[in-house]
Amino acid sequence: MPLISAFFVGLLFGIGLLLSGMTDPGKVQGFLDLFGLWDPSLALVMGGAIAVGVLAFRLAGQRGHTLLGGPMALPVENRIDHRLVIGGLLFGIGWGLAGFCPGPGIVAMAQGETMALVFVLAMLAGMAVFEVVDRFTAKPASGSAPA
Repeated sequence: MPLISAFFVGLLFGIGLLLSGMTDPGKVQGFLDLFGLWDPSLALVMGGAIAVGVLAFRLAGQRGHTLLGGPMALPVENRIDHRLVIGGLLFGIGWGLAGFCPGPGIVAMAQGETMALVFVLAMLAGMAVFEVVDRFTAKPASGSAPA
C-alpha cells in the first residue's frame, strides 16, 4: 500500500509541476532574472507550496502515525552548518544555470526533454561524488574503532 500511495502522490506532484509551468527552465530563469524580464509567477507557486507545507507539518506533528498507519518520522535537525550552506549554494547555482531543480527535472526528463536528461544525469553524478567524498572525510563515531 505505501508504494501505491507514493506513486499517486508523486503523480499528483508531477501534474502540479506541469500545470504550474515549473518544468520549463525559461520560467525558472525568468524568475531569477531580477534585472531583466522578471517573471513573478514562480514566487506564487513557491508561496503556495510553503503554505501547504507549513500546514501539513503542523498537522503531522500532532499525529503519532501516518495516514497509512506507519510511525510518524519528522525531521528533528534544525542546525545550520557549513555542509547545509555549501549544499544550498551549489543547489542554487545549478538551479539558476540549468533552470531545473530535482522534481521538475525528472518530470521534464520523462517528457523527453534532452536538457532535463543532462541535468538529471549531472545531478546523479554530483550525488555519487558527494557520497564518495563524504565516506573519505567522515569522522569515525566516538568510541568506535576505524574500519
